[in-house]
Amino acid sequence: MHSSSVSPASSASTSLSSSSGSPSPLAAYGWDADRETEFAPYAERGLLPGRVVRVDRGLCDVVTAAGVVRADTEFVVPRDPLKVVCTGDWVAVDPEDADPRYVQTLLTRRTAFVRSTSSKRSEGQILAANVDHAVVAMSLAVELDLGRIERFLALAWESGAQPVVVLTKADLVPDPVALSYLVEDVEASAPGVPVLTVCARDGDGVDELAALLGRGTSVLLGASGAGKSTLANALVGEDVMGVQATRDMDGKGRHTTTTRNLLPLPDGGVLIDTPGLRGVGLYDAGTGVGQVFAEIEEFARDCRFHDCAHESEPGCGVRAALEDGRLPTRRLESYHKLVRENQWIVAKSDARMRADVRQDWKRKQAAGRAAGEAKRGRGPWRPAPPR
Repeated sequence: MHSSSVSPASSASTSLSSSSGSPSPLAAYGWDADRETEFAPYAERGLLPGRVVRVDRGLCDVVTAAGVVRADTEFVVPRDPLKVVCTGDWVAVDPEDADPRYVQTLLTRRTAFVRSTSSKRSEGQILAANVDHAVVAMSLAVELDLGRIERFLALAWESGAQPVVVLTKADLVPDPVALSYLVEDVEASAPGVPVLTVCARDGDGVDELAALLGRGTSVLLGASGAGKSTLANALVGEDVMGVQATRDMDGKGRHTTTTRNLLPLPDGGVLIDTPGLRGVGLYDAGTGVGQVFAEIEEFARDCRFHDCAHESEPGCGVRAALEDGRLPTRRLESYHKLVRENQWIVAKSDARMRADVRQDWKRKQAAGRAAGEAKRGRGPWRPAPPR
């Protein structure tokens, strides 16, 4: 049995109190005074704070003041897929003496990047937690898909993070005029969002991006072949992520990154690299859609009817902007598409929630009837089976 002269409780309190007098080793990962206050009750129980840097099949790597530890998530497995332990979460783990270690609780998430798992289902999948910047990487090796950029941005705004669009492989567009036109197209589709061009292989634009990301937490998003791993290596300053060549015919690549990994940045802050995303389904992102299409929301203020669908209603301010050229047709079509998709997902989610409530109510009714029968001596009472 391992012995120690310092109790788990005193060890935990020491690690936390040291962060008050001098910078905590976790400060580089985003630990701050508010987190320390929130964690105080868990410190009194002898638990240690840490941030999840990787999750893999019920186990996770957690960086603590003493280094990275491996912990089991068995005690915090929820029925809600949006509440599973995720890269970027702050957690309380068992003290150093515990073997094996377990994640005992999750701290409050400040932000969460969520997408729907499928266009035909209504379940959400959390990709990263406690994120300050959502970096959307789009490769210039292929034709830009503005609609896909708008999807990413809607999810980013909805998450609570500040989105950034990075056009990678800028060396493949050597004509500066042509490159400026591409940037203008993206900026028109991304109001209020910084748009940068980067050639990570040569280092062009990397310093500007690193300065923009600051000392917070950033998540790197994009399709396979978008150059995310090369960009992650350039930002971190070393080859921490594997890189594979893309196909010449379509600029696509294999999934170099297979898990979400949290990587420290040399100038402060951390970066979460994610696997390539084939689908970018919306998930209850109504506010995010509104921010992506801010100019349409502004034009809608001139509509005669407050519930105008901007299709064939008289006195529509949005249609007026379309007719006089202030609003491109593609933007309005994309807006309608994302609004309809989001409404469908929300309706499906509500229907599934109502179905779960009905099933729970029926189980409780059955248990009540069985208890009544048992009380009247008409048969043994058995509790309803767990869900």
